[in-house]
Amino acid sequence: MTDTVQDGVGELTNSRKVEHIRMIEQDSGTDRDARYFDRLRLTHRALPELNLSEVDPSVEFMGRKLSFPLLISSMTGGDHALVRTINRNLALAAQEAGVAMGVGSQRVMFERETARASFALRQYAPDALLLANIGAVQLNYGFGIEQCRAAVELVGADGLYLHLNALQEAVQPEGDINFSGLLHKIGDIRRELDCPLLVKEVGCGFSSEDIAGLVSQGIEYIDVAGQGGTSWSRIEHLRSDDRHELGMLFQDWGIPTPIALRNAAPYRDRTQIIASGGLRNGVDMAKSVILGARLCGMAAPLLKPAMESVDRVVETIEALRREFVTAMFLLGVPDVAHLYGNERLILDEMI
Repeated sequence: MTDTVQDGVGELTNSRKVEHIRMIEQDSGTDRDARYFDRLRLTHRALPELNLSEVDPSVEFMGRKLSFPLLISSMTGGDHALVRTINRNLALAAQEAGVAMGVGSQRVMFERETARASFALRQYAPDALLLANIGAVQLNYGFGIEQCRAAVELVGADGLYLHLNALQEAVQPEGDINFSGLLHKIGDIRRELDCPLLVKEVGCGFSSEDIAGLVSQGIEYIDVAGQGGTSWSRIEHLRSDDRHELGMLFQDWGIPTPIALRNAAPYRDRTQIIASGGLRNGVDMAKSVILGARLCGMAAPLLKPAMESVDRVVETIEALRREFVTAMFLLGVPDVAHLYGNERLILDEMI
């Protein structure tokens, strides 16, 4: 690839990052707000036999203690003041609030040198659990263990996400659409990487067959990232000149997050599950943990605060923590260990 072409590709990837943020700002419909978790009703305890102030929401994940099981899900990165501000504010807030954070796709850092600064976040979050991120499909387009290690090193990350976004690539005008043979390549990266490898969807969820395949490759961390929140298919439609509205047709395609969590249930003894996709409050988090999630990822509720200030992000996180603790209290649950996988706490469901 010539330098001229490389620069052109880098500019395309970089500008797409900002376009994504603007689309989310301008079109409220990108958040599908499906509220699937509202279809789960939990058992209220009039006599919880607990002191609310003593409820302990803390967890340990990948060797790091978190104040409660929140992951700031992957959002953005690139050579633009806005994305640098967002990532910096999120990282500083993750450090202050004691939660985890994943960065957006790092492909752009290999195409545009000046994008690297937006991912160098360990300086802002020395104690936080940080996760690097590369699109798994890039393993079919020249990426390998070298790029994976470089992504981890730049972030100072505790682990690496490989994200799967087949629908987004399919409707994206410039999408990378060769997803053949990826499962074994993902397994190869897991065997060569010197830190934990996590695999996630980006809003369409995982089938039982997909989860079984990942587990067969030794993947110990899976983020189900189900349908119900941000629709990247709709966002890509808004970016394109697609007269046939392919992206709009598939805007609600996928497996809802609660169902994806159920698909993962048989594999809890071999993998740790992260719930993301349509979680909007601490009650959704509690329901996710009941369904077997070790961490709960959110992005959309934190994007606007991250564009404003660190304090606004911390305020939002603290509100989520209070909601989560209140739900635990009203369920009569003293700590997360008693919440995890405890489906006896479900009163009824309409999923």
